[in-house]
Parts: sequence; C-alpha cells; structure tokens
Amino acid sequence: MVHVYNCHPFASQHIVAAEQEPGLVCCGGGAVFVVSAGGCKIEAYELQREGCPLICRFSSMGSVLSIRHSAVGDYLVTIEEKNKATYLRAYTNWRYQAVEKTRVGVRLLGHLLRGSSFRGTPKEQMEIIEIPLFEPPLCMACCSLTGDLLVGCAKSLVVFSLKRQTLSEQLSVLDFERVLILHIQGWSPSQVAFCAGYVALQTELEVLVVKLTPQQKSSAAAEEHALLPEDIMTETSIDEDAEMTKDGFSPLHAQEDFFLFPKHQEMLGNEAQECGISLVLEWTGMEAESRGDMSVVYVLFRRFAPDFFQGCSVEETRLHSLQLHPMFTGKQKEASDSKRGEPTCVFVFFSLPNTGYMYSLKNTVELVSTYQYPEKAHQAVLSDQFLYIITRNALQCFTVRCSAVAARVDDPYIDTTMKACPPVTMEVCALRIQLFIGLKLLCQDGNQIVLLTAADVDSKEDTERTARRNTSRKTSVCKPTEPADSGHGWNLYVITSVSTLQLYREIVEYSKRYEQSSPSSQSCVHLLSEGHLLLRTALLLQDCESAERAQLQEAFQESCAQLGDCFSRTWLIKSWRSSVWPNPLSFLMW
Repeated sequence: MVHVYNCHPFASQHIVAAEQEPGLVCCGGGAVFVVSAGGCKIEAYELQREGCPLICRFSSMGSVLSIRHSAVGDYLVTIEEKNKATYLRAYTNWRYQAVEKTRVGVRLLGHLLRGSSFRGTPKEQMEIIEIPLFEPPLCMACCSLTGDLLVGCAKSLVVFSLKRQTLSEQLSVLDFERVLILHIQGWSPSQVAFCAGYVALQTELEVLVVKLTPQQKSSAAAEEHALLPEDIMTETSIDEDAEMTKDGFSPLHAQEDFFLFPKHQEMLGNEAQECGISLVLEWTGMEAESRGDMSVVYVLFRRFAPDFFQGCSVEETRLHSLQLHPMFTGKQKEASDSKRGEPTCVFVFFSLPNTGYMYSLKNTVELVSTYQYPEKAHQAVLSDQFLYIITRNALQCFTVRCSAVAARVDDPYIDTTMKACPPVTMEVCALRIQLFIGLKLLCQDGNQIVLLTAADVDSKEDTERTARRNTSRKTSVCKPTEPADSGHGWNLYVITSVSTLQLYREIVEYSKRYEQSSPSSQSCVHLLSEGHLLLRTALLLQDCESAERAQLQEAFQESCAQLGDCFSRTWLIKSWRSSVWPNPLSFLMW
C-alpha cells in the first residue's frame, strides 16, 4: 500500500518559451534540449536562469528519433533517420553555437583533422561525429560516471569509450573508440542503461542486468559462464535440438501449433545466469593488454507475464523507464577528488503501467521498493530523493529508500544499539499529485523537472461526447455543422523542487495533524521517518555549502530526538514489536 499525503515538494513552475512545437525533450548539464516536431532542429535552453533563456540552436543532419545528453564530456548523442537509413551521431562543443556563424565540423569516429584546419589559432567549433555500426541502432545510454556510450542493436550491444584527444598545446577534442561488442543470442533490447560497469537490457516484458567485471575478481559462479565463441554456442544448440528430435521430441521453435505464455520469474544474483540469455564478448579496442581480462557476471533477471486484471490490455502491458542510478556518499567523494570512484550503491528501476520496481545491485541484490500507481503511468524518473512519474494528467512524487540502503553501507553501526535508521522495507508514500493536461514527456536534472504537455483541442472523448449529445436531440431538421479547426496546445514546463529543509519542516508540521488525533499513529511515525530520510540523503550526498550543512545537521539531530520520543511512546505497540527498529534511544546517539 502506498500512503498519499498532500505536501508540497515543488516550489515553482514556469514555461519555456520554445518557438516550435517540441517533439522530443531531454535535459542535462543545466540545460534542456528541445527537438522540434519536424525532428531536424535542436534548441538548448538554460535551466538555472529565470525564464530559461535560449543558449543556442542548431540543425541536425537527419530527423532525430532519440536524443540523450552526457554530463561527462557535455555532449549530445542522437539516433537519426535520413533517406530511410538510421544513423548514430554525437554532437560535441554544442555550446559554441551560441555565437552566430560558428563553424561546424563533421567527421567520422576516430578520424581527427590534424592538418591545416587546426594550425595557428585554435578554432572553436561544434563537431558532429558519425559513429558507424554494423546494425541499425535501436536505443542508447550514456554512463553518468565515465561518459562512455552503450548502443543497443537487434543482435548486439556496442560499447564506445569516451576519450579526449590532444591535437596541440592549446586544443583537445572529444572522440570515441569502439572497445567492446556484446553479442546477444535471440534477444533484441528495446531500452538499455549503462553505469559503473552495469549493463541493463529491457524488452517488452523482460529485464536483464549484468556487470562487466575483471575476471580475477569474478566469483566462481561467474567463471562458470565461460565466454564461448559464437560458433561453439550455435553448434551446441544444434546438437541439443538434434538430440531432442532423435528422442522423439521436437524443439520449441519447431512447435508451430503451440503458443507459449511466459510466466512471472525473478532470478537474483547467481541464479540469473540460468535465465537462458547468453552474452558473448568481442573486444575491438586498440589496447591489447585489456583484452580477455573481463567477464560477464549475471546480476538480475526479471520476466513478467501479461496480467489481465491490471486494467490494461495485453498490448499496453509492457515495461518502460529502465534506469540505472548510482548514489555516492561523502566518503566516496573525498576518496576521489579528480575522478569519481565506485558509487556506494547502484539501483535499477523499471516499471510496468501500474507498478514500478526498484532493486539494489551492489553487495546484495534485493528488491527495495514496489510502487503501486493509482493510474497508468507513462514514464518515470528516479533520483536520490524522489521517484517522479507522469500519468495522462498528473505528475506524482514518491519517496525512495536510496539513502536508507546507502546509510547501511556507509555506516556499519546502523541497526545496532548504537545507531538507528528507518528500515529499507518501510512503505513508500506519495507526497504530491500535481495535475496537468496531456502529459507526454518527463525528464529531470538536479532539482528541476521538465514536463512536456500536449493536448488535442478536439480529443477523441470530446468528439464522442458531442456525437452522443447530437444523437439524443430529437430534431426534424439537421443542420450541418462547420468542421472545427484541428489544432494542438502544448507547453514545456520547468518545475523547481523546494529545499530539503523547507520540505522537512512541512512534513513535521503535517505529522502533527496525526499526532493530535492519535499520538501513536503510524502515519505520524511514517511522516517523521520520511523527513528523517530526506535529511539523511542531503547529509550523505554532501553537495551543499557549509552554512546549509550546519542547518541540515541541526535539523537532523532534531529529527533523531523526535523519532526517539515517538518510538519510546509506541514501544509496546504490537504492530511495531516485530519491526527491525532497535532501541528508540539509539536515535539520540547520532
């Protein structure tokens, strides 16, 4: 069950003055990128400044089908279509287009211009990098830690490493190197995600997460998954089919008279290698010393079956919003000043139309939270503090348990008599349901959310309602009506989240409503716990100034005292006796 409260996590909203109707939207690096409905014009607007002024605009080489931004390297990558062919392109130094009549260079991956074009004064120009592939690209993802690029094709996944090439003392450019191909046997991904060595793949009803791990560090179970050449694997499959035919059984793919319904299946950790999906590594990078020292470790496999009782048709029952989300704490940031090291935790999130799932992947693979949506969700985005989802007419903000997981990894004294923290298994809640009309797209960058709304003036429901009203009228003369002008109304909203301290204080005030009616109310305890986790998240991330951090620390100690007092008054309640909470006084021992 998901608790629903009426708090206000959103501080303000304003409209981006885009000139053309947006077709695609993505954001990152403090900017929102708007692809026009025609697909050949990209506009960048600044999120951090009031009114979101235009940074620059430039033309793409084809009709953009998909677009992503990488914070590392500050580049855009697109899947484009032109003349019925699909291309993969990267746009670097796009900010130089803020100056009119700036040069644009087009080159192939790995082909750097070292001739007269770069002699003398360095040329500031945007570059479009053509990235060749053996198969048409279907989906892509950028690693938020390294900037590396993962491209999903029908039969393979291709990994490109982001590199900075120095051309002269004053000039260096970004480039990519194809380093790895993962051949997939009988699996075509619809979405991919890539982060900290984890690779997540998604089809309509299946999710697979693997990790690329140094072979000497991989477990014995992972080493059993030897990297067999493709011809050996194919030959083995043929031999198995031949044995089945010999024994009087035909293989499944030959049984054309039967239709197989998939069943719900969940495999965690070493069990996931029994999912039946094989991945074969092929190294293509120039660094010969790195070849052969990597292996694939299966982490998670989840299969869903179409559910006829969820209010969605079988065609609508498909997965969406696949995301790998890393979380760093202060210890990791202090240990790696120049380069971000290993994240404290890595989470994977994916969603069905009515239910979302978040798993923790590092250390122990486990289901952290399940989100039950009140209506069909179109898209979802996971952040350190919240999960945002959009339905047809609402933006919903759910709490997450990322900080509860990270705190236990970061501090071994939690869940002992020394320190306490709200449990990972505590039910999530919805803090706000904000109404909009015709929500289409959702993306998030820092403390800002970008929404695209587009509502038909003459929607299908309005047409049917008008038709029913006209047929119910008993008139002898039917006057022909003028056809209404069909059009679209669209808006691009930027919503800013409130500060952690402001939201925490509102949650505390909100909890007093339940405390007055029933001091031992579970809703009161739940709200205080949610506020506690919000403060803990901000303190773990350590991305605030010293003055703000002092205020957060003071509010955190206040939260510990409130929870200690609340649990001391409810210590004998049977419903909480079986909880994993330790002595309530441990909240005071922070």
